[in-house]
Amino acid sequence: MNIFRRAVTPKWSVELCDCGNEFSTCCITWLLPCVSFGRIAEVLEEGRHSCCSLGCGYCLLFMIQFHWLYSCFYREKLRSKYGLPAEPCCDCCVHFCCESCALCQEHAELKSRGLDPTKGYKSTIFPPKFPASMFR
Repeated sequence: MNIFRRAVTPKWSVELCDCGNEFSTCCITWLLPCVSFGRIAEVLEEGRHSCCSLGCGYCLLFMIQFHWLYSCFYREKLRSKYGLPAEPCCDCCVHFCCESCALCQEHAELKSRGLDPTKGYKSTIFPPKFPASMFR
């Protein structure tokens, strides 16, 4: 046991307001946040629910302006899965104040960990198999 070694706390791979790192994700999130949310939630749910069903639920809550409450639970799920800190404030405040930035940050975090929400859960976990003729 080394008493001088500090425990490394995980950090977010991008800051909250780094929405412009990936232009396509930024545009989709600002124009159709239900699509971005559905993709992120499908990966966090490990494929138990489809992107479409999760996105539709988000869209229904968007109509009564409670979408931020739904998405803050998935941010909390992402943070607990990877041990990330609640930065810059609690999850619900982040989603309430800047929903699009929070979704872009979560998308980038999953992508940096090898899970691409744009491809869906199954294609990320189970890569496509190549025909035997493609091997040497």
